[in-house]
Amino acid sequence: MTKVLYVEDNDDNVFMLKMRLELLGDFEVLTAEDGEKGCAMAVSERPDIILMDLEMPVVDGWKATRRLKGNPQTRDIPIIALSAHALAGEREKALAAGCNEFDTKPIEFDRLVATIRRVLPSRSADRCVPSLPSARPPAGPLRP
Repeated sequence: MTKVLYVEDNDDNVFMLKMRLELLGDFEVLTAEDGEKGCAMAVSERPDIILMDLEMPVVDGWKATRRLKGNPQTRDIPIIALSAHALAGEREKALAAGCNEFDTKPIEFDRLVATIRRVLPSRSADRCVPSLPSARPPAGPLRP
């Protein structure tokens, strides 16, 4: 089961997305109402992926993402930024802050689930396949 940490301050958004993801049967959804609590939960719960609202009280999603990516315990957890601001440049700013992907609100559920599934396999592959320079095939013909 995929463990999702949803960091969001709007109770209606939390209720709806948590319910819909859990109804799919392969997601366990943990929630935090601000970036401060989200950072703490990311360390203690080790989610597979984080859905991060960018505009929140206490610690916003921008600062929380930078903290998570700067922490060796959490830097490899993929983060999908969620924002009601669909202005040009928002996606690029979110990616520059350390997010792996960006999606807009209101959330289009099927698109978000597809994004979650697309982001997760690349993380598994990165952890399982070592990147070694010596793994390159030798130059020239192979000898028996």
